[in-house]
Amino acid sequence: MQRLKLTNLVLLVILAIASAMAKILKLPDELLFFQQAGFNELSLVSFGVIQLVSGLAMTFNKFRASTAIVLALTFLVSTIMIFMAGKIGFGIFSVLPIVMCWFVVRGERKLTMRTQTHTE
Repeated sequence: MQRLKLTNLVLLVILAIASAMAKILKLPDELLFFQQAGFNELSLVSFGVIQLVSGLAMTFNKFRASTAIVLALTFLVSTIMIFMAGKIGFGIFSVLPIVMCWFVVRGERKLTMRTQTHTE
């Protein structure tokens, strides 16, 4: 089970960094897609920075659950925009990182509850 959790975490961090860098570097397809959804360049880069910081912060146990929630919200915004653009297949696939974030939050909450039970 630990290997699965670690694999999930590593994949999420890589996905967050890759997704963030596409926005921060303003890759043409990413820029066009987000501009069509109403984002300007500054908001796109800011969105990318949030994803990057969240992804990197997930590597620290102390911040893992809260940053997984923030990262899930950024993925949710992107997924909604993908569905609104009519890209249903890609939209369905884009739900996966949100679910992966949920598993991180769920795992961290169980760990916190277990730790609190043992200290009381």
